Amino acid sequence: MLTHSDLRDLQTKSLKMQGWIRQQTFSPQNEKRLRRFSSWEVSELILGINQSTFRGKLTADATLPAGKVEPDGRQRWFTLEEVNTLRRKLKPRGKPLLPERPKGRAFRTAIANFKGGAGKSTVALHFAHAAALDGYRVLCVDFDPQATLSHSMGLYDVSEEHTVWGVMARDLVRETEAQNNAPRGAASGAALPRRTIPASITDLGLQELRVGDFIQPTNWPTIDIIPSCANAAFVEFASAQYRHLNPEWSFFAAVNRFLDQLPEDQWDLILFDCPPAIGYQSMNAVFAADMLYVPSGPGYWEYDSTTSFIGQLSEALGDLAHGFEGTLSADKVVLPKVFRDVRFLLTRYEPGNDLHRAMFEAFGKVFGDKLAEHPVEMTRAVEQSGRFLSSIYEMDYRDMTRETWRRARGSFDQAYGEFKATMIPHWRDMAAETLSADKVDGLEADT
Repeated sequence: MLTHSDLRDLQTKSLKMQGWIRQQTFSPQNEKRLRRFSSWEVSELILGINQSTFRGKLTADATLPAGKVEPDGRQRWFTLEEVNTLRRKLKPRGKPLLPERPKGRAFRTAIANFKGGAGKSTVALHFAHAAALDGYRVLCVDFDPQATLSHSMGLYDVSEEHTVWGVMARDLVRETEAQNNAPRGAASGAALPRRTIPASITDLGLQELRVGDFIQPTNWPTIDIIPSCANAAFVEFASAQYRHLNPEWSFFAAVNRFLDQLPEDQWDLILFDCPPAIGYQSMNAVFAADMLYVPSGPGYWEYDSTTSFIGQLSEALGDLAHGFEGTLSADKVVLPKVFRDVRFLLTRYEPGNDLHRAMFEAFGKVFGDKLAEHPVEMTRAVEQSGRFLSSIYEMDYRDMTRETWRRARGSFDQAYGEFKATMIPHWRDMAAETLSADKVDGLEADT
């Protein structure tokens, strides 16, 4: 007979093995470090300029980062900080190398599906790394208690208070205090009943934490993360209790309110890695997102699960819009939830597999132009990167044949490129809408 104590013993043994694996994978200091990038990668794959042109620029301008030269003198290797300096200073043919960044807040994308193993964390990790190499500053939010994204970014020692659960508990206290202090509550004008949050929650002091206290750096200098951990799994139970304590608390907007407090210019993209379930955490993610990205494997059961996911998500968002309509107090939440776009992306795709090609066609017939044209291919390099909790961008192409590495990277480059092409027009629209709203506010203030 086994109890929770036996499960805890098994976890303790597993954690010891986990530590050993990290030492083999990361570094002797148990710390994940970002490798340098070769002049070939920097010129052709990152900055998109000819190698000879790149070498000529370095020779002509002594103020540019020179990188670290290999012992044989054939190749230079650059840190990401040096790459970004080059991106700012170099202007081939008079054109800047910085990516387009519309004004206003960061663009938010939730990567979600109902089925485990659909590739959500893999897509989130690779999109974050591709965006960083593209020159963007990225904030990731790990909503999944499995914490695969957090672990892949080198974060293991995380307390549950500094996860999404902490963000939600902080929001509960703050929103309840705001409701209690408001002279009038609901839109109808009726006063809301006074709510009391027990000391077991308020004594944690989460309501006193600043937004930056939940955000941690990663091994990539331009990527930060709100991490997750296994202990955060109880957030679903806790959130149900919190709703009972304050039924007027718009729990689904907690993370949205948190992100609205961030400086607009600190990050460019925010990526959400969602758990394989529709619950309090995933609802917070999709509600805060501007765009929804739905990865799916190329099989029938994955298609079936994806169909169930969008159906259940539709019902859940509809229930929220109906259940909270007219009852929100001192809140800027807009219902029903509106996405700028929804996209479907096939993962683990094998072009030579007849079933995969047939399923890609089936997805296309149903979802039309909402299906990404470039699926993420399953290659040996992608499998290897998953085993070592790294993206293909972190792997050194010298550890395999360059063609194997480049094929895997090319697949993610295309997927990211399509993601970016979808995002930018919506981001521009957001910036224009914000500018228009600011003008209206200014005119009203003048009158």
